[in-house]
Amino acid sequence: MFATDILKEEHRMIKRMLKVLTAAAQKLEGGEEVSPAVFEEVIDFIRTFADRCHHGKEEQTLFPVLERRGLPREGGPTGTMRMEHERGREFVKAMAQAVERYRGGDEEAKHAIVANARGYVDLLTQHISKEDDVLYPLAEQVLGKKEHVELLEKFEEVEKTMVGEGKHQQYIKLLERLEREFHLEPGEASHHGHQR
Repeated sequence: MFATDILKEEHRMIKRMLKVLTAAAQKLEGGEEVSPAVFEEVIDFIRTFADRCHHGKEEQTLFPVLERRGLPREGGPTGTMRMEHERGREFVKAMAQAVERYRGGDEEAKHAIVANARGYVDLLTQHISKEDDVLYPLAEQVLGKKEHVELLEKFEEVEKTMVGEGKHQQYIKLLERLEREFHLEPGEASHHGHQR
């Protein structure tokens, strides 16, 4: 098993949450009521699961290993991915601020929520496909079996320190609940490697 298999699986979960975010933004834009709590839950998922857990695994473990193996950081794929992670954080921060204003009764904040949600979804959709189609296959070729095993162990560490025990399962449940709420087809989340 490649260490990148875990990251691909997390991408599938993140893509499912992007569909929820898109559906919520479309409803809001169409003049329908969407509870601020929905956006707050999505933002919590993004910040904890997508950013601290998933991007954390990449930034703290995978990217440094690839850079040590000669992949240039400046102007190379890992540098680009790091920049996109930062850009994503900016969208999420702006969206969170807009949700706070919306919760406080500011109707104008809806436009900022929709714009930042769209920006984030577009960015992450392209970002995920670059990682799945280019960076991960490269990592699978470049890294040896021993390195994949070490990465898997480090991923577990990141998960424990950045997210906490059992949190993964809670996020799967949250995702499933939001998918039902927005009448979305449940994604094919395999629970591979995350029985806790």
